[in-house]
Amino acid sequence: MRIGELASRTGVSVRSLRYYEEQGLLTSIRSSSGQRHYTDDEVGRVMFIQRLYAAGLSSRTIVELLPCVDKPSTENSDAALERMAQERDRLSEHITDLIRTRDALDGLMATNRAHRASLRTPVAG
Repeated sequence: MRIGELASRTGVSVRSLRYYEEQGLLTSIRSSSGQRHYTDDEVGRVMFIQRLYAAGLSSRTIVELLPCVDKPSTENSDAALERMAQERDRLSEHITDLIRTRDALDGLMATNRAHRASLRTPVAG
């Protein structure tokens, strides 16, 4: 199938599919005129790539995980699991940082509210 059909069947833009190929996530066979052609197997692969992106993984990380799919083995599975654990730890650290930032903003908002309230209270004099 050509790239437009793959895009239609997966709900992924042609531009994204080209990016996937550029990043080494997807491969195609080129016709003599240079058109990309994909097998039906690529539909599942694109859907899998989309799930990995939705999990917050970068294309670089996804490339590291694909050997588990392309050449299943205990070693590749263990490596993929370890890489996903590293990504989970990274996301957990980021969440902790975001919570700290949100809490700091809450403190600033409380200070602002208190200041605004003091502006409305007449000063005794």
